[in-house]
Amino acid sequence: MPYQTLLYDSADAVATITLNRPDRLNTIVPPMPDELQAAVERALAEEHVTVIVLRGAGRSFCAGFDFSGGFHHWDEHLATEGAWDPGKDFMTATAQALGPVPKFMSLWRSPKPVIAQVHGWCVGGGSDLALCADVVIASEDARIGTPYSRMWGCYLTGMWLYRLGLTRAKEFALTGKPLSGCEAAEVGLINAAVPFSSLEREVAERARQLAAIPLSQLSAMKLIVNQAYENMGLASTQMLGPVLDGLMRNTPQARAFIELAERDGVASVIARRDAPFGDYSQAPADEQPDPAHTISP
Repeated sequence: MPYQTLLYDSADAVATITLNRPDRLNTIVPPMPDELQAAVERALAEEHVTVIVLRGAGRSFCAGFDFSGGFHHWDEHLATEGAWDPGKDFMTATAQALGPVPKFMSLWRSPKPVIAQVHGWCVGGGSDLALCADVVIASEDARIGTPYSRMWGCYLTGMWLYRLGLTRAKEFALTGKPLSGCEAAEVGLINAAVPFSSLEREVAERARQLAAIPLSQLSAMKLIVNQAYENMGLASTQMLGPVLDGLMRNTPQARAFIELAERDGVASVIARRDAPFGDYSQAPADEQPDPAHTISP
C-alpha cells in the first residue's frame, strides 16, 4: 500500500518502518498512527520477517505531535464546527479504532519483537511512541523528553511510568526535562546508547541476533513480560492519560499557547515555554542533538 508519512521495507528477517516527514522532524499528523499500525500488520503477515525496526528519516526520530497551524489537522477527531468538542475528544481518546495510542501500541501487541532506533529529537508523543517498542537503542546525543509536561499535554502511553521507578517517574513527569541518550540508558528508560556512527550497525546486529531465535520463542517471552505489565494496570493508565491530555490541551493557558503557535509559529512558542529551563531548543548547541546526524531513508 502507498504511505504518506512513512516508508516500509523488509529484507531477510527484518522489516524496517521509517517515519518519513524529515522536513517536519517526523512530527505526528494524520494518518501516521493509522499507517504505523498498517505497517506493523504488514510485517506480521510477512512470514520471512522475525524482527521489526522502527526509525525516523532525517535528523530526528520524532518530535511529537505536529501542533503547527493551530492543530487543525486533528479537527476531524477533536472539534465540531471549528471549536473543541470535549465529547468527541473523549471518544477519540478512548476508542481502540480511533485514538493514536492504540495504534502506537500495535508495536507492543506485535508478537514479533520491535527495536526502536532513536536519534535526534525523540520528544512528546514521539517518546511515547518509541517507548512502546521492546528494545530502544539511541544515539548518545539524542534528546528524549516530554516538554508537554510543562504545557499542553499529559503522558499518553504511560510507558515513561512503567519503564522508570517512582522517584524518577515523578521527577520527569513534573519537570519535563529531557535526557540525552546516555542519560536515558543510565536511568533505565532505554536499553542502550551508542555513538551515532554506530547506531545503525548496533541495531542491525541486535536484530540479527533476535532473528536467530525461533519466532515462537520470542513471542512467548514477549507475551509473558507484556502480561506482567498489563496486570499492573497498563490499560487503565492508557485510558486516563489521553483523557487528561485532552483536558490539558484546552485549559486557558493551553489555548493561549496554541493560538500563539498558530500566529507566531511553533519555534516561537516552544522558545517561550523552554527558555526558563534552558533546555530543548533553548539549550546550548552542545546539549542538543547534532543536526549533522541524519538517517537516509
